[in-house]
Amino acid sequence: MVAHTVLLDFTVPSSQVIDMEKRANLKANITNVLKEHFVGLKHLTESNVDGSLLILFTGPKSSIITVRGYPEGLVTVNIEYYKQDEEEALLNFESARDLETALQATTSASRSHSIIPIKRGGSYDRYFPTADERLLEYDIDKLVFETRSPYQKVQIVHSKSLGNMLILDELQNMSEADLIYTETLMQRGKENYEGKEIVILGGGDGGLLWELLKENPKHVTMLEIDDVVMKACSQYMRSVCGDCLDKRKTPKYEIIVGDCVKALSHMIEEGRQFDYVFGDLTDIPISTTPQGDAWDFIRLILNSSMKVLKPTGKYMTHGNGASCPESLKMYEDVLSDLSMPVKFTKDSAFIPSFFEDWIFYQVSLK
Repeated sequence: MVAHTVLLDFTVPSSQVIDMEKRANLKANITNVLKEHFVGLKHLTESNVDGSLLILFTGPKSSIITVRGYPEGLVTVNIEYYKQDEEEALLNFESARDLETALQATTSASRSHSIIPIKRGGSYDRYFPTADERLLEYDIDKLVFETRSPYQKVQIVHSKSLGNMLILDELQNMSEADLIYTETLMQRGKENYEGKEIVILGGGDGGLLWELLKENPKHVTMLEIDDVVMKACSQYMRSVCGDCLDKRKTPKYEIIVGDCVKALSHMIEEGRQFDYVFGDLTDIPISTTPQGDAWDFIRLILNSSMKVLKPTGKYMTHGNGASCPESLKMYEDVLSDLSMPVKFTKDSAFIPSFFEDWIFYQVSLK
């Protein structure tokens, strides 16, 4: 049960909107086409908004149809209606294209475009943003798990093509199809983890811990604040995390539930050092300057991590989408200004559930 919003737009000569006589003809032509496609169409109201045309209609299935004509020559037609799950759509792909074609012909538009229905509401979300704020629609068909932890909204949904997906605070995090994410983060095949001491900051989905354990490390310590995330992934994303989240401590690893900043501070005080530190926490922020709470947190994590690295150790982390070069450059500038001098390399991989290339960093002490 969702509201469907069908969007169409047209480009016409600006005179069709600006000139009152031509505008009247434009309105009549659009209204006639809508009457042919929507039985029982009724004119509700009409207004002039800062030189633009605004008309409101009602149609079948209690639909609302909004026509907006802008002085620049852009005309938009938006149709919104409520649809039960089994109910036939008011507009399917073919009928929307037919409506677009008829409107383009009657308005002499030089360009037209229709967008398949945007589905709003329901028990789960279908749309999630890319790093550079483009909107993606996923083939989600089921809400598997949902609750709110003390820290965030936690959901697991099912995608027909990606399997189960972890969603945190309405942002896509990890799917069962995203092994390449973990393998690129850990640089599998390029780094040797056998016999090494490792700490993971975050990593609540368990994917990184599970894959690292396959490399026969000496010991892995994982610092994750949200127990709800781990319990949900242990139950519903076992193809990602295996059984490693079922226990909090074994001879090979220990999961400490708590604030990784405080845990890092204790490690620094104790003089502990690791061969690898993984920052599997927040993404690099999208901002105009490297300022604010998120950037302060990143600086704190980086500076603290450098203090628990062995001289030959490495800090491994994910960055953001390759579509955000400005933020990636800011992150690299932050790396050049840490309390200890560092050098870095980077790698990229296409992550299936992100639908984009993602950048990963490998940072070491100079």
